[in-house]
This record gives sequence, C-alpha cells and structure tokens, in this order.
Amino acid sequence: PKMKEDNCLHAALICMGMLYYSHAIATEKPNHARPSLHGHHEKGKEGQVLHRSKRGWVWNQFFVIEEYTGPDPVLVGRLHSDIDSGDGNIKYILSGEGAGIIFVIDDKSGNIHATKTLDREERAQYTLTAQAVDRNTNRPLEPPSEFIVKVQDINDNPPEFLHENYHANVPERSNVGTSVIQVTASDADDPTYGNSAKLVYSILEGQPYFSVEAQTGIIRTALPNMDREAKEEYHVVIQAKDMGGHMGGLSGTTKVTITLTDVNDNPPKFPQSVYQMSVSEAAVPGEEVGRVKAKDPDIGENGLVAYSIIDGDGVDMFEITTDYETQEGVVKLKKLLDFETKKSYSLKVEAANVHIDPKFISNGPFKDTVTVKISVEDADEPPIFLKPSYIFEVQENAASGTVVGKVHAKDPDAANSAIRYSIDRHTDLERYFTINAEDGNIKTVKALDREEIAWHNISIFAVEVHKQHQEAKVPVAIKVIDVNDNAPKFAAAYEAFVCENARSNQQFITITADDKDDSANGPRFIFSLPPEIIHNPNFTLRDNRDNTASVFVRREGFSRQKQDLYLLPIVISDGGLPPMSSTNTLTIRVCGCDSNGSLLSCNAEAYILNAGLSTGALIAILACIVILLVIVVLFVTLKRQKKEPLIVFEEEDVRENIITYDDEGGGEEDTEAFDIATLQNPDGINGFIPRKDIKPEYQYMPRPGLRPAPNSVDVDDFINTRIQEADNDPTAPPYDSIQIYGYEGRGSVAGSLSSLESATTDSDLDYDYLQNWGPRFKKLADLYGSKDTFDDDS
Repeated sequence: PKMKEDNCLHAALICMGMLYYSHAIATEKPNHARPSLHGHHEKGKEGQVLHRSKRGWVWNQFFVIEEYTGPDPVLVGRLHSDIDSGDGNIKYILSGEGAGIIFVIDDKSGNIHATKTLDREERAQYTLTAQAVDRNTNRPLEPPSEFIVKVQDINDNPPEFLHENYHANVPERSNVGTSVIQVTASDADDPTYGNSAKLVYSILEGQPYFSVEAQTGIIRTALPNMDREAKEEYHVVIQAKDMGGHMGGLSGTTKVTITLTDVNDNPPKFPQSVYQMSVSEAAVPGEEVGRVKAKDPDIGENGLVAYSIIDGDGVDMFEITTDYETQEGVVKLKKLLDFETKKSYSLKVEAANVHIDPKFISNGPFKDTVTVKISVEDADEPPIFLKPSYIFEVQENAASGTVVGKVHAKDPDAANSAIRYSIDRHTDLERYFTINAEDGNIKTVKALDREEIAWHNISIFAVEVHKQHQEAKVPVAIKVIDVNDNAPKFAAAYEAFVCENARSNQQFITITADDKDDSANGPRFIFSLPPEIIHNPNFTLRDNRDNTASVFVRREGFSRQKQDLYLLPIVISDGGLPPMSSTNTLTIRVCGCDSNGSLLSCNAEAYILNAGLSTGALIAILACIVILLVIVVLFVTLKRQKKEPLIVFEEEDVRENIITYDDEGGGEEDTEAFDIATLQNPDGINGFIPRKDIKPEYQYMPRPGLRPAPNSVDVDDFINTRIQEADNDPTAPPYDSIQIYGYEGRGSVAGSLSSLESATTDSDLDYDYLQNWGPRFKKLADLYGSKDTFDDDS
C-alpha cells in the first residue's frame, strides 16, 4: 500500500509540473523579445497616432521548475531581436552561469533549453547574458543584455530538527502549561513560494502528560501534580510537518527526554515506632550505642534529615548525631553508665528535613518522631576509689613507719570482692613509702627531707582479690611539711675590700643570707657578731632588719705591711622554732686606694715594689727576648741546611754513621757513589789483605785518640791513615758497607749470590769456588761450601 501511495504521489507531482510548465510557456510568450519597428506607427482606438521608442531587448525573468525528470530538455524561453528578419543572418549567443552546460540556446531561433535537472536548494537562480551578432562576421548587432533564470521550488525537502534528541528538566508537581523546552525544525524549501516550508508541530508520543504548541514548538506540561517518586522520566516524540500540516506534506520527528526534578514534597518517616538498643555499663563516653533512620523519598538536599533528642529520661546520658552519608541518626553515650544505679533509659528522637519548600508546607509537618529504648548491660567493673585523687601531708624527718594517710576503694559490682592495694614503684623509685595491702594505709619507710623533695607524687593500685585483671589507679600527692632544720648561710662567698685610708664608720659591704627551709622557718634573718668579738676594734656590724646587714670600719688607718687580711665571723640566725643559727666568716682584704677611694692594689708585695719597672720597660724586655729567640732559631735552621764536608775529621768516629740495612751492596764494580780506588788500602796493593770477618789472634788494644788534622792535610795520607786504622780494628765493618745502593751494578762474572731461588732440600750445586774469592766471601764459603771443607775449617 505504501508503494502504491508513492507512485500516485509521483504521478500527481508530474502532472502538476506539466500544468505549471504549460502555464509558464503561455505567460512567457508575451514577454519574449520582440522586434522594434523603427518608424512604425500604430493607430489607437480614437484614431490618434501612437509613437513607440526604439528598444533592443524586451523581456522579463525566466522560470524553470526544479527536479524535472522528463525525457526532453525543458524549454526555458525564447530570445528574439527586432532586427531579425528571419533570413538566418543573425546568430544568438548565450554566456554566463551554466551557459553551455546547463542552459543551451538555438543560435538561429533563440530558444533556450535546460539540459540538466535543477535543484533550487543547491542554486535558486542563474544570471545569463544574451547577445545578437552577425552570423558571417560575428559583429555584435546589439549590446549584450543580462537576464535571470529562476528555479521554481517544489516541495521536495522534509522538515529537519536541529537535534535528533533533546533532553529537558521540569520540576515535579509543576502547574499545567509550564514550559519545558522549545524544539525547532527547518525546511530547505522556499518559504516565499507556497506552503512548502510552512511547518506545523504536533505530539505523537507523550500524551496526556505533555503538549506542544503547533506554531512555536514549545512543549508544556499537560497534567498537574506529576510525581517524581511515581515516575521520573518521560519520552516524548514531536513531529514537524510542512504544507501547513495538510495532507501530502512532508514531516520529520525528534525525541525529547523529559526528567522530573525533585522538590521537597515528602516528609521523613520512621519505618517503625520503637527502636530497642543495649549498651554495656563499661562503655566510655563517645561510644556508639545504635542507629535510627527515617526514610525520605526525596533526593539531594530535599532528602536531608537532621536528628535530635527532644525528650526522655536519657537526655543527659545520651546524644545523637547525623551521619549525612547514610542519612542515619547515630545514638552515642554521653556520660558513664552504672548498671547498679539505673538499668534502662528511654529517648524520644525526632527526624526533620533540613530544607523545607514553602510551596508544599501545606502537605504537613516535615518531621517524624520515634521512641528509642536503651537497656544497660552489667559489666565486670574494676574497683573504684572513693576520691579521684588524694592529698596527704607529713612532716620532714618523721620517723620510719609514720602514717601518711589512707586510701579506700570498693568493688562496684554486686559481688563486692575484696580489694588489695599496692604502690606503683615507677612513681616511688626511692621507696620512701609503703602501703598496707589490706586497709590502704600509707606509711613512710625512711625520713623525708623537704629541702630535697617537697612533694611526692605516687600512684596507688587497687585490684580485686579474685580478679587480678580488674585494676584501678589513683594519684596520691604527699606534701612534706617543713621543719626548721637548716641554719641560714651567706647567700654568696663574700670577699670585702677596705682601703688603707678608709674613714671611721665607713660602710664597705652589705651582706644577705639564704635558708633552705620554708619561709615560715626562714626569714627574717638576724645578723650579729659573736659575743667574744662584740667589741672588735676594727669592724662593726649593723642589722638592717630587711634580711641584710652592713659592715662598717670602726677605726682609721689600715696598713697592708702590718696586716693585709682580716677574717670577721658573723652569726646569722633565723626566725624558726626552734631558731637555727650559723657562724659565717667574712674575708676582708686591705687594699691601696687613690684619693677617690678607687682600688689600686690589694697585695703587700706590690706596695714594697712600687718603684720597680714600668709597663713600658717590661714590654721592651719581652721584645728583646723574642728577638733573641728568633735569631737562635734562624741560626739552628741554617746550620742544619749547611752541607756536611766530605772529609771526616779526626774527632768524628766512623762507627757513629753505621746503619743497619737488609739489601745487598753493589760489589766491586759499583763505583757510582765514590771512587773506590781512592780508598784502596796500600797494603792490599802490595798483596797483603787483612781479614775483616774474623777476630785477630793478637789482643786488640784500645783505639788511640784521634789527632786533629793539620791545616795543610794531604788527602791521600789522611785516607790511607784511616784505612790502616780500619784494617787494624776488628770491630770495624768493611769500608764500603756504610753506603746504601739502589742497584747491584752492571753485572758480575760471579753471578747472583742470592739464596732465594735455592731449594729447601740439599742443593747439588758446588760452592767450593767461594774459597778462592778472598776473605770477604769466607762467610759465604763456610755457609754454602762442602761439608768437608766446613769440618776442616772447624
């Protein structure tokens, strides 16, 4: 049926197109270009002669229908010049938009045809230029003229909405006619021609909840009191139809999703009337007891609920807070409970909305109440002291075993178990106190000293006899009452100075005292001189009665030569009961002063040597000493840097320069250090080589003293003399052994004498040739030679 309906629609459109085309041809013919009759006269109705002015082209705009699908090109119109006599000498030329592609012209007749299907939505009009030229010479016969070809619209575009889907919100319970959203569609057809672009809106789905205005597309609510809690979301389909909504028009649709937003139109409600809870009497304040929840179907801030306790016998013992994440009321313990005192409590809890909408205040109070019953459960509680803390007093120096005070605790449970007491030794490390485990009496163990510790803060434990884990603790502060057991003393180590020229009754020092005892047994202090020196001829004392005393000079004229130091005993007593006193010694030095009383010196020696050296002289002496020390240091340094002479003087002993070393010498060929030939023994030249490695047969005599060399000493004689002395001295080492060499020379025909590479077992090498190397290798010959040779030598 749909296909048949489409075929009928196409046939109707074709018929309408043909009729319009015929009408256009009929109306266009009078508008075609007509030839101008130059000098031609036309006669009017009344016989007057009318003159017509010359014109080249006379036409209106041409029209062509869009979407034409006929087999032949569409005739748009015909051009004709006044000078065209029909002999074919005039040629018509067409140029401009689409000329030769979309529009073609018959150059003889001037007929214009459209060769392609046109779409007005793509291009609504074309501007073309026509001109008549001589066919043979192409010479323009008339100036070119422009004309317009307009594409006439047909209803070939359905309406289209700006969005395929729309989303809108509207508060629940809105009044009828409340605007929700406006949807807009557009039609590509020509709005100035016919009704192809005239749109009408209608609702296809969403009734009876919503409606739409036909001309504007505004969607409005159609039912009152739409409840979000009943249905939150609605789907509405809106249609836009052209041709003014009449039959045959094209249409388009869009979907609109409308969500009802929440308003506070529902009060909170408890799902039950009574809540039962329980809590242990051992619970601490702040501990959670239970939760209640009132249900509110609203959401967001409209569903916020605040809880409060408005009545009940547990108002002082419990509190309630709001958990805004779960919207629950949390009942918490406010004070400690006692099962033995009260076993149950009742609360009246109210839940109320936080935000109330005045529009719906008529719906009733937005709050609800519920009863909460809380039962207290018995718990095994620790002992309880009768007081939260204790303060006792005891006198210092009290005898051991003196009772300080008594603490008392009891078991709050019904069993009323017996209690045992003990002292927390972490608070009484010195073990000053003890406690009776049965009755809680606290006693001293040793004497207390207030001046050492004025307060003792200890802790007492109380535990149940049969339940050791049930324990209580109480602080006990013990104040040590002061006893006057400390005598006052000088506040500092006083040392006074008096001038030799001091005047009689001149004050030279003020003293004060300290007392370790409490103020009740301390000040005021009384200062006095001992009775035996009450009439001291040198000094006198005055008590200022403000815990200070002043010392005065009794006579004039002190002399450091006679006596430069005085010791003045002073008695200080306190006002305690009984009073305590002590004798303190004030040291007084006699000093030399100037006329203004300023101290110059307090030593007797300084007085005797006052004519000595001045400060400038002492500085000069010190400078001379420093200069001498610098000269000595420079002299020693230069002497050390001076190169020692090669010639060894007679007073020097060569044995003082012998050092111990473990490396081998360079041998005979090592002459890099010095010239061995210069040290050659003259006796060795003659063939006599003395033995240096064995003790001589004759008894060695002490070495004669060294003679000082003469001023004009001969070096050869001096060296030969030294060599002879060394050869005759069996204790002297070889003359070349005092040098340390860093290499072994340039090689030796004897080869290496080292035994490092020798095997640990008996070697099969023959070392008998060492016997022929002279006395210097005798020791090696004895060590490495054959056993027979060794025995012979032995």
